[in-house]
Amino acid sequence: MKELFIAFGLFLFIEGILYALFPSKMRNMLSKLELLKDSQLRTGGLIFAILGFVIIYYLKTST
Repeated sequence: MKELFIAFGLFLFIEGILYALFPSKMRNMLSKLELLKDSQLRTGGLIFAILGFVIIYYLKTST
């Protein structure tokens, strides 16, 4: 459970740093999300979820 909180904190840290350092670029990127279809967002989300799972699985089994 501790690792989950660490991962969430790291996610918030990275996300916050991006918005703090590049606010106009982040706003521009978010506005481009409106142009994507739901199926494209869903596919991208699934790819990232699977990639994250594979990374976590690899790290947990290699130790």
